[in-house]
Amino acid sequence: MSKLNTIAVIVAAGRGSRAGAGGPKQYRDLGGRAVIARTAEAFLNHPDIDGVRIIIHRDDRAEYDAAMGDLLKHRKILDPVTGGAERQDSVRLGLESLAEENPVRVLIHDAARPFIDEKTITRIINALDTADGAIAALPVYDTLKREGAEKKIAATVPREALWRAQTPQGFHFDKILAAHRDAEGETLTDDAAVAEAAGLSVTLVPGSPDNMKLTQAEDFGMAETLLGRKDREMEYRTGHGFDVHAFEEGDAVMICGVEIPHEKKLKGHSDADVGMHALTDAILGAIGEGDIGDHFPPSDPQWKGAPSHVFLEKARDLVRQQKGKITHCDVTLICEAPKIGPHRRAMRAALALILDIDERRVSVKATTTEQLGFTGRREGIAAMATAAVALPVSE
Repeated sequence: MSKLNTIAVIVAAGRGSRAGAGGPKQYRDLGGRAVIARTAEAFLNHPDIDGVRIIIHRDDRAEYDAAMGDLLKHRKILDPVTGGAERQDSVRLGLESLAEENPVRVLIHDAARPFIDEKTITRIINALDTADGAIAALPVYDTLKREGAEKKIAATVPREALWRAQTPQGFHFDKILAAHRDAEGETLTDDAAVAEAAGLSVTLVPGSPDNMKLTQAEDFGMAETLLGRKDREMEYRTGHGFDVHAFEEGDAVMICGVEIPHEKKLKGHSDADVGMHALTDAILGAIGEGDIGDHFPPSDPQWKGAPSHVFLEKARDLVRQQKGKITHCDVTLICEAPKIGPHRRAMRAALALILDIDERRVSVKATTTEQLGFTGRREGIAAMATAAVALPVSE
């Protein structure tokens, strides 16, 4: 296994009693998905995060599995570990569980902050080039009052140089693990306080006002409003792709990342994965980036025999560069043989893994032409694909 340089630790072992009835807040529904799934996905989708470990309560494994769904199959997700009595204990146990991995950096984040964005995560990671630790935070703009007896104001607190701490809070792994070990038995309010107590330098980086923490019951109403606003800030595009490959002598075909034994193989400059080629074109079309031939010319010998996942990964990365996300893809395979049905689930899983999306967002279907045309004569296979992509609204 390659070294995991940056791991996100998501703390989800709390009971969330202040959030009212409905069970632990991290497993509650927010816009049709569990809070914890939204939080985890933000880190799983970040290109600089190599692994995600979630710390859960000892009684919550069934709820965790149900809430995460197909995210449990994500290549970056690590097995969850059980937390402790207090948040500080949970973080320490989570860090201890990573000792064997020994990552360079670790980002610690509250599961109840589902609106963490890619830019904030990136700022935290970059700040660790010059500091022991870095936290997302916002300057305090409200006037602060200190309470005295009988709820009367005792003093006005100067707000200059005051910041509201958020998460994620990032650190060099070896330093924050040592700091948490030294602080065991103490009560400190966040991981930055643990680092400060150990004499580590912790820098402040701009957080986001949207990075709210769900604490009170009324916070869920605000979160639904915020979620609706974020949806309106995105535009949805659709792209279509079509590809055809003829059969030639061989003993297997590669379709949607799955090798299927067959009396022939597909002919092509690359591995001739007709399904992946059609889907790559669909994604490129949705974001206005030409077609597969523009990026991987068949005249270029470096692509001879290349695995088609390289092409699909390129399309995925171009979506990310535009700050977008693939929301759904649908591939239809047209052939008389081989039979696609027994392999559909494996194909969906393979495509979802490459695209870093939930398997439920991937569809693979098959049909025939009732023995008409070249596919009906078993001379080759055709594929059609549709991809839906969400992109930030252009200004």
